[in-house]
Order: sequence, then structure tokens, then C-alpha cells
Amino acid sequence: MIKSSNGEIFEKETGGTLIDRIFKVGIKDAKVEAVLQPIMTTVMLGIFVGILGYGAVRIQQGTLTSGSLVAFLLYLFNIITPVASFATFFSQVQKAMGSTERIQEILSTKPETTTGQDIDVEGKTITADHLNFSYDKDHPILHDVSFEAKPNTVIAFAGPSGGGKSTIFALLERFYQPDSGTIKVDQQEISDISLANWRSQIGYVSQDSAVFAGSIRDNLQYGLNHQLTDKELWHGLQLAYADEFVKNFPEQLETQIGERGVKLSGGQKQRIAIARAFLRDPKILMLDEATASLDSESEEKVQRALDQLMIGRTTLVIAHRLSTIVDADQIYFIEKGTVTGHGSHQELMKDHKLYAQYVNEQMVN
Repeated sequence: MIKSSNGEIFEKETGGTLIDRIFKVGIKDAKVEAVLQPIMTTVMLGIFVGILGYGAVRIQQGTLTSGSLVAFLLYLFNIITPVASFATFFSQVQKAMGSTERIQEILSTKPETTTGQDIDVEGKTITADHLNFSYDKDHPILHDVSFEAKPNTVIAFAGPSGGGKSTIFALLERFYQPDSGTIKVDQQEISDISLANWRSQIGYVSQDSAVFAGSIRDNLQYGLNHQLTDKELWHGLQLAYADEFVKNFPEQLETQIGERGVKLSGGQKQRIAIARAFLRDPKILMLDEATASLDSESEEKVQRALDQLMIGRTTLVIAHRLSTIVDADQIYFIEKGTVTGHGSHQELMKDHKLYAQYVNEQMVN
């Protein structure tokens, strides 16, 4: 990005400014220590000389023995050393407080509630009632969002970018808790369900196709509590139309894909993520623009594979493509964090002006 934008000079100036600030703070710290250390040492030596003089006078008067004075001075030496290092101590404390500020913030974060009941979500309705949510209290994201996903149906969320569709998925995955409102499976709130049990029944394919450093096998196996055979892995790849490019790699399933999958194209990463969803065999399928990174040919193949995966499952999909929207059982149109209309494609085309415009623009394109 820096090279393609000719931003070297800007980054050099910005980086130089930051380095200069660090340098000045270091100089200031050194100056403070350079002043405080001699002062503390001088004060301690002054006290030592004063006590030595006073002790000599007491010995001369016969009110103190020389042994007692020596013992007192030895104790004084043991006290002077730590007291003289107090200046350095306070400086180090301030540095440590600054260095651990982010760690303290993380440690003070309230942990997720992981305990709860184990339930089977198959054949049950997912209902969201009056959801409100904000990442920042001053900037609300969702306002009074309600929807219902019946078993074995496809629910689509459509609307302009930035409307809060991915945030709804984040609440369903329990990455965050809503500010108000509830999400239920039949009559059971999802917050009362065991977190591991709930997430084990969800297959989530996001638009950024998250993959990890390691082999293709590791990525396909990720998160599963049982070891898959090579036959099962290849079957999952085949369903996601990813088996062909994996076979072309010399090491096939053992191919190292690099940090965040840098050795794969965007479409390849997306198909690996989709294959992982196949292998999880989820009861709830959540697709956040799952085919966004694919070329036309791959998109058609993967869409057919996703259609197979949707059979017998409750599917929630964030969609911008017309084909996905038209085939959904229910469509919820999200604008600025609010549901402005819902129904079938035909109903919304008739009753929702912006949805009709949204569809017509795609048809023109």
C-alpha cells in the first residue's frame, strides 16, 4: 500500500516524528535519574557523616561504646542502599504502568459466559426480539431488530453496506451480547446455552474467509473434536469445488499456506473456508457473502455446493447477489441498523420501494 501510493516520504516523516518523541522521553528520563541519584546519595552520605560525628562525641563523653557505634553504622549502611535506589524505583514503576496498560485492560474485560445447558437446535425456530446493540454507546448499530428463522428455511439479510447485517451474525455467534432484546431457540435464550454446544452446531462462513498459518489439513480439521480421514477431507474439498486446486499442489493436503493464507488466492481461501463448513456438518448455517471472493465460474460451482449444504438446515445468509435473495424463504431488508421491511421477494418488490430499486439496479448491472 505504501509503495503503490508513493507514501514513503510521509511514512518516513511520521516514523521519524514518533522515534524523536521516544528519544526525547528517554533523554528526559535519563536527566531525572541523573539529578535524583546524586541528590539522594549526597543526602544519605550527609546523614552518615552527621551520625558518625555525633557518635564520636558520645564515645568521647563515655555515653556510647565504639562497638555500639560500629553496629549502628552497619545497620545504617543496610538502610542507605535501598533508600538511595528509590528514585530509580519510582521511574521503573511509571514505565511498568505504561507498558502494562493494555494488558490491564484485557485482564479487566469481563469473560464470556461459557456454561449452560446443552440442547439440540435441529428442528427448532430461532427468534430475535427487539435487538439493540452498539460497539460504542454514542454510536448505536442495531435498533429494535426482530426476525424469525424457522427450521429448514433460508433467511436472507439484504440492504446497503454498513447497515448492521454482519453485526447480527456476530450476536448470533455470541461474539457480543446485545444491549437489550433476546435471541431464542424456541423458548430457550441462547445466553443460557453452553457456548461450546451452541457454536458446535453453527457453520459460519464469513466474507473475509479466515484461514490460519499451517497446512490445508490443519485448516480443514480446525475446531473439530475428532480426527477426519483423508477420504472425508477430500470429500469436503470436493463439495466446495476445492479439490482440484489442492491436488495441483505438490504436497496436496500437507501444503503450507502461510500466515493468513498468503500463498492462496482469495477464491481459494474462500473455498477452503466453505469446505471447513461442510466438514463441520452444522445444523445452523450462516453465510456472510460466502461467494464474494470467487470468480464467476467458481461462484456458480460453490453456489450449487452451498445449495446442497442448505438442505435440511436452518440457513441465514447475508446476500447482495440477486440469485441468493430471490430463492430465500424470507428476506429482511436492513437499513441503518433497522429492519425496514421483510417478506418474500415478490412481497418486497411490491411493497418496499428501496428493495425494488436495490433489485432493479442489480438487474441493470
